[in-house]
Amino acid sequence: MWKIAIIDDDRQVLQGMKHAIPWEELHAEWAGEALNGRDGLDLIRSVCPDILITDIYMPVMNGLDMIECLREEQFNGKIIILSGYSDFEYARQALRLNVSDYLSKPISIPTLKEVLGRVIASLAEEEENRMKQDELQRRLMLYAPFVEKEWIKSAISGTLTGTYLQSESMPAPYRFWQTARHVVVGINIVRDIRVGAFSLSDLNLFRFAVRNIACEVTAERFSAFEYTELHGTHSALLIHPPAEMDERQTESLLKELGVKLIEAAASYLKLTLYVGLGGIKTDWRDIPDSTEEAFRAIEQRGPALVAGYALYGSREGGQGHARSSLIRPVKFYQELAGAIKMGQETLANGIIDQFVAQLSDRKEAGPEYLKMLAREIWAILAYSMYEVGIVLDEIFPDSKVHQEWLGITRADQLAEWLKGKVSDICNSRQWRGNGKHRQAVDFMIQYIHENYNEDITLSDLADKVYISRNYLSYIFKNITGESFNSYLTRVRMEKAKELLMEHKMLVYEVAEKVGYQNVPYFSTLFKKYTGLKPTEIVRS
Repeated sequence: MWKIAIIDDDRQVLQGMKHAIPWEELHAEWAGEALNGRDGLDLIRSVCPDILITDIYMPVMNGLDMIECLREEQFNGKIIILSGYSDFEYARQALRLNVSDYLSKPISIPTLKEVLGRVIASLAEEEENRMKQDELQRRLMLYAPFVEKEWIKSAISGTLTGTYLQSESMPAPYRFWQTARHVVVGINIVRDIRVGAFSLSDLNLFRFAVRNIACEVTAERFSAFEYTELHGTHSALLIHPPAEMDERQTESLLKELGVKLIEAAASYLKLTLYVGLGGIKTDWRDIPDSTEEAFRAIEQRGPALVAGYALYGSREGGQGHARSSLIRPVKFYQELAGAIKMGQETLANGIIDQFVAQLSDRKEAGPEYLKMLAREIWAILAYSMYEVGIVLDEIFPDSKVHQEWLGITRADQLAEWLKGKVSDICNSRQWRGNGKHRQAVDFMIQYIHENYNEDITLSDLADKVYISRNYLSYIFKNITGESFNSYLTRVRMEKAKELLMEHKMLVYEVAEKVGYQNVPYFSTLFKKYTGLKPTEIVRS
């Protein structure tokens, strides 16, 4: 309810205003009265009204002096001057004091109603904007860890671009990277017979377990590090060796870490890990080079750094910059999976063309390497698509993918094969709304209709259907044609309209019944969606 206070030295004016203002229709309430500016100040400080109606000529303190004191005290309510004098100088002072309106006595009831309605509409709009800003701030705080997590993944995989590569764009907790050293430890869960039999959901659980082991083992040796999951069975540890630790000590600890990771995964999870060590970098923007070196060491599997363990070291690493011509499959995997998950086929094809162009110029990109890439890409796509509710085995039930890999001997054949798969995925019935996507949206719609009076958020529903919030938002709009918030509001407004037409509840009761504690905000939304004010339906 909007609180209205009136300051006037004429008691008849005070009583007349009480009876003339349509309180219920405006969703307003009487907040108090005073006969002079000094008492008016005390009243306003006490009750903090949303709207103040005041005379100018009053004993003890006049209206303009009172308003000036209020503005100095940061009073942000709306002020309407109602004076028996029409004076340009007073009007000019009122304008300087940010007064909403300047009215002359006597005032007609229709005019009073129209002015108050306009002022209240302005208050409602400001309240809505304030609520949106508060919600935005809440969401920024809520998603800050997620944003930082994605930034770390992009910094490690090499997908940061533009201003994000500037040091001033770094999240505050990671600005120490500018003066630290960096080395990436690549981790790959070997796809043996046992792992190959895992469902994607089971594999996800094992990835989580590997993360816990990796963080625990690393914390025993290094105080500064970050862990990120990359794609499929790949993950990475970004370690920042302390400044006092020389290169020999660092390499020794890294080997010890790699051995411990392999042993712990085998002992506790019965998993085989390949671990690769990238080169140490002094510039944080070279971290992706260390990442690529770590995974290339795993891919090439040269002499083990420690006998009996699948721990491999980079042949290209070392301090400073790596070779500028280094092919970046890790970056390619991340960018390609991201484009397909958003259904952006054209973008995905461009990413494929750019990567294959690099492959074509490299001697080591022979038939066996290309077949390995095809297998790796397919495994990554299967995992990435599962994260957004798409199961590749359902799209390609009869496809002999393994046989198709055997026919790939040139880079252009890899590109052609991969583009065909991307097209099939992006244009599949699953992607257009069948399968798990449709089930998830059907559940959301049912949940909204059953719980519209509660505080429903997209994040809550994302947790219930095990799909990330961003992708769930995309899926919902793709299938229903409108955003989640728009659909929820429409359901609430339709239900509110039904309740109002029953004439059994007051407007504020209906607002609470459909999930709104702020009645003016509810009224604003209701008029936006129905074209009518709630009170117009109540009176009909």
